[in-house]
Amino acid sequence: MSYTNLIYHIVFRTYRSTQAINEDHERELYAYMHGYIVRHRGILYRVNGMPDHVHLLVSLPPDLAVAEFVRGLKYATNTWLKQNPAFPAFSGWGEGYAAFTYSREQIPVVKQYIINQKEHHHKTTFAEEYRQFILDHGGEIDERFFLNDK
Repeated sequence: MSYTNLIYHIVFRTYRSTQAINEDHERELYAYMHGYIVRHRGILYRVNGMPDHVHLLVSLPPDLAVAEFVRGLKYATNTWLKQNPAFPAFSGWGEGYAAFTYSREQIPVVKQYIINQKEHHHKTTFAEEYRQFILDHGGEIDERFFLNDK
């Protein structure tokens, strides 16, 4: 028997960071995402976001690659959002995503960060937040590709 503990903080944005996630209806989107995660044997610890991006804290099964999961989630929600009249400004998800791993002990801190998104973004833009996440996790930013949709 193998043991895994694959906890990801996943962040992705709308195409060209369009303010397309209607805050009056965001819970509908989050409920749809929750259903997708459960159908793929994942656990959703927290979801929240802003009109231009979403944060998820999830645990995924070991046979589901994070890239496959995000690709499928973005595809499913893209279709759902475009068919939902509550999200008229939605034209698609931006290219790429960020995924950071955490230990079980870090779940409460990351959950609180995700809960506080609306307050956090009174002071920080998404681009600043995204840049800082990458730097804090030891990554390097190539501005040619940073938040750049074709």
